[in-house]
Order: sequence, then C-alpha cells, then structure tokens
Amino acid sequence: MYHLLYGFLYLLSLLPWRVLYFIGDCIYLLIYHVIGYRKEVVFSNLEIAFPEKTSVERIKIAKEFYHNFIDTFIETIKLLSTSDKEFAKRFSGNFDVLKELYATGKSVQFHSGHFFNWEYINWGVAKYSPYTFLGVYAPLGNNTFDRIMLKLRSRYGTVLIPSYTFKSIFHQHAKSQYALGLAADQSAPPERSYWVSFFGKLATFVTGPEKGAVVNNAAVVFVHFYKLKRGYYHADFELITTEPRSFERGKLTKMYVDYLEKCIRKKPANYLWSHRKWKHNYREEFKENLLG
Repeated sequence: MYHLLYGFLYLLSLLPWRVLYFIGDCIYLLIYHVIGYRKEVVFSNLEIAFPEKTSVERIKIAKEFYHNFIDTFIETIKLLSTSDKEFAKRFSGNFDVLKELYATGKSVQFHSGHFFNWEYINWGVAKYSPYTFLGVYAPLGNNTFDRIMLKLRSRYGTVLIPSYTFKSIFHQHAKSQYALGLAADQSAPPERSYWVSFFGKLATFVTGPEKGAVVNNAAVVFVHFYKLKRGYYHADFELITTEPRSFERGKLTKMYVDYLEKCIRKKPANYLWSHRKWKHNYREEFKENLLG
C-alpha cells in the first residue's frame, strides 16, 4: 500500500504548479462553502482575536486562511518531486543568524507558531543551517501516510522524534550541537501551563520550551515564517538570548506570546485558526502560573 500511494502522490506532484493550485481552489470551495470544515472554531477564534474588525473583515481573513490551509497540503504533495534548485527559489531566510550561533558552539531552540507553510521551514532549516535539526511530531493515525511524511520531512536530514518518546530520546541528541524546532502555541492542560494574555484573553501555553532552554542552556530564537506569494515563503529568525538561565521564570514564555501575537497581527491569515487556543477557562487556583 505504501509504494502504491507514494507512487500515486509522486505522479500527482509532477503536475505543474498552476494545475495543482487549480485543484486546490476546487477543494477550497468544497471545504469552505460545502463542508464548512471547523468554520465555527475559526470564526470564534477570529472574533476573540479581532473584535475591532467588522464581520466582513473577519470573513476575508477566514477565506484567506482556508486558501492557505489548502495550499499547504497542495504544496506538500508538490515537494515530493521538487528539486533542490526549485526549492532554493521558493524559500528564503536570514540564515546568517544560525550560522553565527553555530560558530559559538551553542545549541538552539526555535520557538514558533503554527504558521504556513511549516513543511517549508522544516526543509529550510535542515538544508540551509549548519545544525542537525530536530523536529518533534505527532505520528499520523494512518501508518502509510505516516511513512510518506517521515520520508518527505527527513529529505535534508531532519531528525524526527515522536512526541510521546521525546523525553526518553532527546538526551541522546543533546550531547552534540542541535537545533530543536518547537511550535509552542498548542493549547495545554490548564493545571500544568502558564496562563498568558493572548489577544486580550487568557490562554494556556506549555512550559516545556522555556524549561528545556534553561536546562540545556540553549540559545532561544523566535521564528516567523510566512508566504511572500503563492508557493514562495520567507523565514525571519530573531535571536532572543544565548543565556536563557538569566531570565526569571515565565519571562521567555511571555516574550514568546507577545512575539506570536505581533506576527499574527502582521499576517492574520497566515496562522492556523482551526485549532482551539482559548479552550480552557482561567480559575483562581491557577494564579501561581499567571504571567503578567
């Protein structure tokens, strides 16, 4: 089944970009106008994040988001047959930041969000930075699709670590220089998370990225990656600190949340609005983890 499906997707990836995007536009019409995939979640999130915008403005953002969402899957298929030369034309970034960090002997943690297109940033860091890139991922329910995605994502040497084995495996890689990529914006259990104001409403954020940076004394780099035009992306790497242990508890997480919100406000449709960020309600018992 693996070889059959991979072969089909590879042949599909050989279609010209314009043909694949036409297919994507057709899928968008189905997903947005007919099926309405997670529209209630998307519009609820946009209303929380942008109460100052009109309903027409939020609908525009939602439609652009769905186009970006579908494009991500279309572009992922296309990557199966994309050459090194073609990818080099379609992804850019200020990778000098990483090269300079590597020369100091420091490992690095990337703190980013669920921006589009995350498959490009995975390839970009692995290909254009001197670091061994470690990616934490949630295995797919379908083993065949999981094998295909593992093959795709590891093309330039990315080391993929399943989220459920991360704690037991990571120490093997921490002995040498590494770059660890973390999408740190997931909604987290309310009793074991930091509570931070996000677009004016308290939301939970995982504590692990901050703790990991401190334990391993890794440099912290915030990353914003985004679409320049259809099929072309850019990454901005911003060095925050090479000494995370000098920060008081919660400070790095608060800085990250502020950065995340700033990036989203710049390009609202570039964020994964279909996941529920404000799913928990704050209670007084969580005040120890409330970040001002």
